[in-house]
Amino acid sequence: MPATKLSKTVAHDHASRVFDLDQMSLRELNQALHNLAPGSNETAWEVLNPKGNHSVAVGVDQPVTIDVRGSVGYYCGGMNSGSAITVHGSAGPGVGENMMSGSITVKGDASQYAGATGKGGLLVIEGNASSRCGISMKGIDIVVHGNIGHMSAFMAQSGNLVVLGDAGDALGDSIYEARLFVRGKVDSLGADCIAKEMRTEHLELLQGLLDRAGVTGVKAAEFKRYGSARTLYNFNIDNADAY
Repeated sequence: MPATKLSKTVAHDHASRVFDLDQMSLRELNQALHNLAPGSNETAWEVLNPKGNHSVAVGVDQPVTIDVRGSVGYYCGGMNSGSAITVHGSAGPGVGENMMSGSITVKGDASQYAGATGKGGLLVIEGNASSRCGISMKGIDIVVHGNIGHMSAFMAQSGNLVVLGDAGDALGDSIYEARLFVRGKVDSLGADCIAKEMRTEHLELLQGLLDRAGVTGVKAAEFKRYGSARTLYNFNIDNADAY
């Protein structure tokens, strides 16, 4: 690359915090985000031409906003801690994996295991999510405007999964204490997952999640709640001889 072009690109980057991945590497973007110090005034970031790159904006631990102008590949926003990431496109597998806090919004669809092992924060998918959405979730809140695929919320430990559309087979298989709210139909429930009563506290919780996710014209009373029957993970002394 000629020196004059490189100088111009870097100057533009430092002035506006716009990263064009056609001209700069993904490593440079992630390193710049990791270098942010607490209290930095560089609070707004924009990523151009992601073109399905993997691991975009992973491990961010400062309260900045990041707009990704296009679709991304694997693990976008993984381990997010405090930032607000918006993907103006679709996301590949593992978006928001192991997220701690903050938010991630996907304007399109998300591939499999979205929000897997997430410990906190809010993941919003405005399209559909594929299979295994929210597997082993550990406190994250996930709101899907469309449908989710099979084996979603497998071994989900805590947190909330909200689905405005339909859910595939084996929803909540081997679930622990996560709460699942589905507005549409459920193809089948997994082992130890059952329909549960929607009490006042659940309606209030769900309405708050819908509001945070920007959902309008939908009432919490339109959803059904699913959760653990608590027969798998509670040890029964009568079964001691089987171990």
